[in-house]
Amino acid sequence: MSADLREHLEYIKFEKYLNRLNKKLKNKSVIIYGPGSLFQYIKEHYDLSKLNIIGVSDMKFTPEMEGQEFLGYKIIPKDKMTQYNPDVVLVSTLKYVSIIEDFELNIFNKTKTRVYPLARIPFWDLVKEIWSK
Repeated sequence: MSADLREHLEYIKFEKYLNRLNKKLKNKSVIIYGPGSLFQYIKEHYDLSKLNIIGVSDMKFTPEMEGQEFLGYKIIPKDKMTQYNPDVVLVSTLKYVSIIEDFELNIFNKTKTRVYPLARIPFWDLVKEIWSK
């Protein structure tokens, strides 16, 4: 799996994208949503220290888990993300389009929070993902 992730991240030029994210999100509070294998690989192989990550969130995190740590970051249950008033939520999944759409329309629609992918895929791959729904 890690070889696949490495190849994928090289294919999408992740390091270049991360550098742009670091500049764009300087002094912004960030929540990582979906801290699964993709995020774990990125955390192990790339420097995320320039991102002001205030926590990680996922639908598997229950309210009782709030404040505990996962991969060195504070757990924030999905239904409590807006209470943390993040500037940005970075979605850390390979198929992120529907998640971003849901967040923008239903969770962060009345806030200033922006939602972006942590590892953006090329345009035509994105089109294929959207049309495969």
